[in-house]
Amino acid sequence: MAIILALLASVGPFSIDTYLPSFNDIARSLGATSVEVQQTLTAYLVPFALMTLWHGAISDAVGRRRVILVALALFGLASVGCVFAQRIEHLWVLRALQGMTAGAGIVVCRAIVRDLYEGSAARRLIAQVTMMFALAPALGPVLGGWLQAWFGWRSVFVFLSLLSGLLWLICWLLLPETLPQQQRQPLKVGYLLATYRRVLTSPSFLLVCGALALNFAAFFIYVLSAPVFLIEHLGVSVTGFLWLFGPAMGGLMAGAWLSGRLAERITATRSIALGYLTMALAAAANVLLNVLAPPVLPWSVIPIFGFTFGMSFAMPSLTLVALDLFPEQRGLAASCQTFLQSGCNAVAAGVIAPALWGSTTTLALGMGGLLLLGAFAVVMHQLRSNV
Repeated sequence: MAIILALLASVGPFSIDTYLPSFNDIARSLGATSVEVQQTLTAYLVPFALMTLWHGAISDAVGRRRVILVALALFGLASVGCVFAQRIEHLWVLRALQGMTAGAGIVVCRAIVRDLYEGSAARRLIAQVTMMFALAPALGPVLGGWLQAWFGWRSVFVFLSLLSGLLWLICWLLLPETLPQQQRQPLKVGYLLATYRRVLTSPSFLLVCGALALNFAAFFIYVLSAPVFLIEHLGVSVTGFLWLFGPAMGGLMAGAWLSGRLAERITATRSIALGYLTMALAAAANVLLNVLAPPVLPWSVIPIFGFTFGMSFAMPSLTLVALDLFPEQRGLAASCQTFLQSGCNAVAAGVIAPALWGSTTTLALGMGGLLLLGAFAVVMHQLRSNV
């Protein structure tokens, strides 16, 4: 189950990371500017965020398996369309369709975990999924760089088409339905609007999800800035994206592994505190290195390992804290959680990353600032919980 859920969650990262090395080739091929190509990320992330509000709610009503199969089929069709895009506007529309469907995996897999497990067992499974899921962002840009070097940018979307087809077949054969008929919720507009309002106006839920989103955005600005950060600032070739994604995903995997190992030994509150301490030390080291010395490998990427380690160590506990606030609507709560994170990612793609990628120092300061906001959200949640 952990492997299947990790594969489903990997669709989103592969959709973003695999085509990053192809940005320059896409611009040349379609006669677009670099900013127009960058907006293919925004075109993907905004519908991704909006549709995550519905994936979980629909799965609460019709079951988890059906939503996964339909979403994978539509994602595959959109990927095939990207292969034949002739204008940048075509790519915007098709990337939007990919975004509408790619989020189903990460949303529904979180709900599946809570369908099956409680407490430390759920934390352990989420940690296992996170550990395996971290391979996708590490492999994506490396594979994309080689596909770009060998066959050009269209081959990246051929790969995404084949990947979605393979995942559809795996889920058709192996993914069981985890939500019994008697536990399903009605898919009624009035009910959904009332429930969305209750979830999205819950201060505790917003604070925890805000912390998750800001933690991830602090790292995600490096992903979004990867072509500039690696190629322009560090002099890396299109096949060298592993310099960033290797340490980052190594940290994600190591943090998730340790979080799973310690799930039964330490409380969720303590794991969150330890995760934030690790992120704070890494972010501070990142700022100091960039202020005191020019950007150079490997020092410019080493702090990213520490940051993603702390982020993934705290993430399972923060995720379950948010979902357990609404135990009867976990699918819908998972949708809202992913919506808030994806909305933050869209802002990072369209506004924050372009504003910061001018230098490695501003990127490091951006990481530190976003982390401070996330830590503030956690502290406020803890204070509310203790009242």
